Amino acid sequence: MSRKSRRTSTPDPGDTWVTRPRRRETPLGLLGHGVKFLGYSTLAGVLLAGVALPAAGALGLTAKSTADSFDGIPDDFKTPPLNQASQIYDANGGLIAKVYERDRTVIPADQMSPLIRTAQVDIEDARFYEHGAVDLKGVLRAITKNAESGATVQGASTLTQQYVKNVNVEKAGDDQAAVLEAQRKTLGRKIQELKYAIKLEEDLTKEQILTNYLNITFYGHQAYGIQAAAQRYFSKDAKDLTLPEAAMLAGLVQNPSQYDPKLHPVAAQKRRDTVIDKMVENKHVTAAQAQEAKAAPLGLRYKEPQNGCITANAGMGFFCDYVRHVVKQDPVFGKTAAERKKLWAEGGLNIYTTLDPAKQAAAQNAVTKRVNVTDPVSAAMTMVEPGTGKILAMAQTRPYGLDPNRNQTVVNYNVDAAMGGGNGFQPGSNFKPIVAAAALEAGLPPTQQYSAPNRMDWPTMATCSGNWKNLKKGTKEGSVPNESASEVGPYDLKKAMALSVNTYFVQMEQEIGLCAVKQMANKLGIATTASGEPLKELPAMGLGTQEVSPLVMANVYATFAARGTYCAPVAISKISTVDGRDVPVTPVKCNQAIAQTTADVINTVLLGVTEKGTARDLDLDDGRQIAGKTGTADEKKAAWFSGYTANLAASVWLGGPAKGVPMKNIRIGGRYYDEVFGATGPGPIWRLGMNQAVRGMPEETFPTVYIPDPPKREPTPSPGASGSPGWPTVGPGSNRPETAPGWPGGGRTPNPRPGNPRTTPTTGGGQDGEG
Repeated sequence: MSRKSRRTSTPDPGDTWVTRPRRRETPLGLLGHGVKFLGYSTLAGVLLAGVALPAAGALGLTAKSTADSFDGIPDDFKTPPLNQASQIYDANGGLIAKVYERDRTVIPADQMSPLIRTAQVDIEDARFYEHGAVDLKGVLRAITKNAESGATVQGASTLTQQYVKNVNVEKAGDDQAAVLEAQRKTLGRKIQELKYAIKLEEDLTKEQILTNYLNITFYGHQAYGIQAAAQRYFSKDAKDLTLPEAAMLAGLVQNPSQYDPKLHPVAAQKRRDTVIDKMVENKHVTAAQAQEAKAAPLGLRYKEPQNGCITANAGMGFFCDYVRHVVKQDPVFGKTAAERKKLWAEGGLNIYTTLDPAKQAAAQNAVTKRVNVTDPVSAAMTMVEPGTGKILAMAQTRPYGLDPNRNQTVVNYNVDAAMGGGNGFQPGSNFKPIVAAAALEAGLPPTQQYSAPNRMDWPTMATCSGNWKNLKKGTKEGSVPNESASEVGPYDLKKAMALSVNTYFVQMEQEIGLCAVKQMANKLGIATTASGEPLKELPAMGLGTQEVSPLVMANVYATFAARGTYCAPVAISKISTVDGRDVPVTPVKCNQAIAQTTADVINTVLLGVTEKGTARDLDLDDGRQIAGKTGTADEKKAAWFSGYTANLAASVWLGGPAKGVPMKNIRIGGRYYDEVFGATGPGPIWRLGMNQAVRGMPEETFPTVYIPDPPKREPTPSPGASGSPGWPTVGPGSNRPETAPGWPGGGRTPNPRPGNPRTTPTTGGGQDGEG
């Protein structure tokens, strides 16, 4: 009997033809007959790599166009560096936060449990070690299944091809259009994946391909790669996975949503058991082992994804965000913004920072204890190490977060806008030491005296390109007052700084010119305002009317503490990759911004502020030497104290975060204030934070100089330096009779009125002029 005429209900196993009911052939069915006719040829493997697709004709692809597109695919397919999580550490090695665009930690094969490697292969590509880039048996099996059903029910992609697809998705990043294109099911896409897979099988071993696959694959709940998945679902490393755990994770890959063990535990367990059965079928576990594993519960120890600076502890979120801005903006991390962004996105970095956890705790305690998060105002405090520029603490009252209903913010009040901050705040008299430094560098003596009337017109001042002239002389808007009616000169530098006498520093500005003040500010790190605008050469500049940030001011005072050595702020000390390579970081950049003798005079004068001046009540508990300056802005909308020891500088701002809140008749931290000054608002915050921060630090002093008192002379009325009749003034060279020895360097100031510390009421008026 011929084979063709054989009719039997139990055909011979070798029989290749059995009578079947006639049915309408589908395109996939016809394609299947064609493949059987061709056999296990390479061409069949290439053209039928897209077996899970509709018929090729429906795609409009001819054999010729398919071959052409195959030839056009580049041979040098390379996997991109996989995006990983980065870790940010404080100066003691404590974790601040884990940040990532992909929560992934790439690990080598020896850090993966053999069980997960076996389980992943058994459930996805059991013949992985037997075939090349294309599994021809799998292709034919899929074609037959799809032809019989008349629809796509089974694919034939190998694990290598799936890895290629994942690489294409990874390269697409967050570009959703590119992701969809990488996942689009077209014959052309399948052929491209096939060629890449063939190339990979030539260049890599099977074990390397499997390791790469396990590191790139998505397991749901933001977990990319097996290490992140093991941590997410079981709070353990991938090398420690048990059989039921490995089987559950391996089963997730096909559909992380459908088999989500948190949302669909029954489906997840059923899928896990299917994986275990496959492992038995492939003789990788015994029936007894399988039975025990399937009897076990899922045993989840799930950890929610913790990503970004919002997860940082102890108020470190703002510093964490500052570090992010440094990496994305510092040219040492890439010549272009795109290169720096790529470095941050790829991650896999261990970033070691300068943040001192003890000092951070001190600053955070101070700004939250003295100011409530629900108050209409907020506070910020930055600590910097003199001589290195290291940022040791960065804290603020309002917590880092996205919920305004909980008074959270992501605006870092400590820094400039370009680094994640706002537009800054008027520093008020905090700026006056910069004017003094400019004057000393210009050759004026430490004993410099001015008549310093109680009120005066803004005088004409030289700028870098001409002159500024007051167009409103003789009016209130065109003049500048002192804080108290009793503040009438003459004054010398020590006394004028201690009492924060406005008109003294206006006269000093007039003598040296605004250009010198601007250039000194630049030398001390104030190149622009906090918003990024150039400093304007206006007389009120010396009284602190242009907005800056606490970090900038803390670093100015750190420069004084370091005897004139300016160091650019530093947040990052070291970066290494997960595989141990060092990433270059910007080295400490320091220079002698002002002469040591100039800094010594400033330190002496500012020591007088804390001993006999507006900040006399801010001494530290251990009695160590401190220097500093108070400051109050227009309408009391901002108040400052910036001060330092020889080895630690800190600046505190207090005020309304947005458009400013006039701090008059206000309750802050449960305390009532009729008016807030630098000494009464931010000063106590500074004292509280510094008292805690300096514990255990060596007690060091900074050099001071002897500044003699000027000769005593009786006040002599003059026609008025203001040019306005009736405003009392005194001539240069005179001195108030109550000055006596006892100052640092030889003088003493009378105590200011209790409850009325002398601070600057810097005015925005009087600046209508021509330059």
